This record gives sequence, structure tokens and C-alpha cells, in this order.
Amino acid sequence: MANIVSTLFISLDGVAEIAEDWHFPYFDENMGRAVDEDYTAADVLLLGRVTYDSFAGAWPDRESAGEDDAAFAKSLGDRRKIVASRTPLDFPWRNSELIEGELVEAVTALKTDPGVQSILIPGSISVVQQLLAAGLVDELRLLVHPVAARSGKRLFDEGNARYHLRLLKSETFPTGVVRLLYAPSPGPGETTYEDVKGMGPGTHE
Repeated sequence: MANIVSTLFISLDGVAEIAEDWHFPYFDENMGRAVDEDYTAADVLLLGRVTYDSFAGAWPDRESAGEDDAAFAKSLGDRRKIVASRTPLDFPWRNSELIEGELVEAVTALKTDPGVQSILIPGSISVVQQLLAAGLVDELRLLVHPVAARSGKRLFDEGNARYHLRLLKSETFPTGVVRLLYAPSPGPGETTYEDVKGMGPGTHE
């Protein structure tokens, strides 16, 4: 089974729709290393339409420009890219294809493809939300910026089901950005105040 990883830049108040004014001031070589680690392990990128349009509108030109980010741009171009879109697309970027059928069913099939080892979802908030609800995301990798964005689309939408997570790894960068790696986890079970009152304030010597 292929591993499905979501990687997101996110603010303290949960906004994952990044804006340049709160994202780039916190970008440093540590974040660059973390991003490189996320992408290097993936043989397939799964992108929503908006994220794909943003990537396709920037990275091919950066590859052609041959500057510092050209090697990373080439690696993105060379990698298989699957796009979730409700409308047909013309793909200007090489190795791009439209997802076949409904998202959840298609990703379930992709996850069992023996030729696929790791699927990375960069950004693409709506795709992540749908796959979280379907229980298909194996890992959430969050680069939490020390800022409250106060506007923009949030990762966790309104709903009745709780998403319980298990912390796999954490790392704090000098900028104040915290990298958090989570995996889905069963809930901790029912607990009430009566169960925890002996651990509260005033109960420790």
C-alpha cells in the first residue's frame, strides 16, 4: 500500500491557504530542508486544480531560468503529477494527468497500485479534507508558522467527526516555525473530569 502524505504550510489559527506576507518571512534553510525531505520520498504528486495551476504557472519557467531553484523545479517536472479537477484540463507541464473518476475511489485504487510507493499532496486543502474524511491520509506534515493569519481557508473544516492524531516527530526552527508530523490515531476513549481531577492544579506536591 502506498503511503499518502499531506504537507502544508499553516498558521497558528489553522489557515493553510498561504499568503506571501506571512509565509516567506519565515522561510529559511531549515524549512527548505524539510520541504526537500517531503518531496524526495514521493514518486507521485497529487494536486488539486488550484495548486496545480499555481505550480504549473511557476515551476516550468523556474526550471528554464536555470537559477538556484532550477534543480528542484526539474525534479517536480520529472515526477508524475495527478490532478483532481471536475473539469477537463489541458496540461502544459510534462508528466501531468487528470485523475480518473471520483477522488476517493481513484485515490483508493492509486494507493493499492504496486508501482506507487509514496504519494505526496502539497497544499490542495480541499483534496486533503476529502481524503482525511475518507481515512486515506497516512501522515500530516505541518510547518506551523508563528502567526495568526486571521483569514484564508483552514485545514480542518466543520464536521461532527473528530480527527485524533498521534505525534510522530516535532522540530522547532530558529524562526519559530514548528514542524509537526502526525499520523491518524484511534481516539483516547471516554474521559470525564472525574477521571482527571486527581491530576489537576493543587494535587501535586
